[in-house]
Amino acid sequence: MEQIDKAKQFASLHQKGDPLVLFNIWDAGSAKAVAEAGAKAIATGSWSVAAGHGYADGEKLPIDFAIENIRRIVEVVDLPATLDFEGGYAESPDELKTNISRVIEAGAVGINFEDQIVGGEGLYSIENQVVRIRAIREAAEESGVPLFINARTDVFLKTLPAAETEAQLGQVIERAAAYAEAGASGLFAPGLRNAEMIHRLCEKSPLPVNIFVIDGVPSNAEMAALGVARISYGPGPYRKMIEWLRSEATSIYSQ
Repeated sequence: MEQIDKAKQFASLHQKGDPLVLFNIWDAGSAKAVAEAGAKAIATGSWSVAAGHGYADGEKLPIDFAIENIRRIVEVVDLPATLDFEGGYAESPDELKTNISRVIEAGAVGINFEDQIVGGEGLYSIENQVVRIRAIREAAEESGVPLFINARTDVFLKTLPAAETEAQLGQVIERAAAYAEAGASGLFAPGLRNAEMIHRLCEKSPLPVNIFVIDGVPSNAEMAALGVARISYGPGPYRKMIEWLRSEATSIYSQ
């Protein structure tokens, strides 16, 4: 399937009430396993990719490595593939455009793009993040590939495990509207667990909502009923795999 067709297919999978489920992977081998299990699309998780190659999260994995990794995944799996690109490995719009062009050239049809300041404190202002999202959309338009920009906001994640507040929900809804206007395709709100707030966000957001599976989050079926359009497992699959590996090795070496 051609990249543009994959991009269109990927976007079409984001259906309110019938969410796209992404069991996040970290390399070509894990991508093949998840594809063979019946996945409709493939998504990397930055934490998992970094950990799987001996790095910490937070853009510590070299950008060349991250792009070559997604390139290899695209080569071995004939499904739409989206890259968790953290903060885009850049601050300026021009640098972002260059990096996004490389991601698209590698074959990805989507990215996660977060509003926390990687390596710094807090979040980018709405105004600054809007400029950054517009730069990414421009790069995608210049490439001819309708890149799915999953705009991640860390409003809730920054205070996890504290209870979600009305003020936070208001901030996320405000960011959703601004990010949509700037050219984002979806809204990712990791750290949000409250079912009633998830429902309200899905009702208010102009973008399809992505929820992250962590302790305390409703079941996938419940999230579908709440209006969620995308469900991500993040580092969970890698952590479970590495725990199994460690346990098996321990049982062998402790004999």
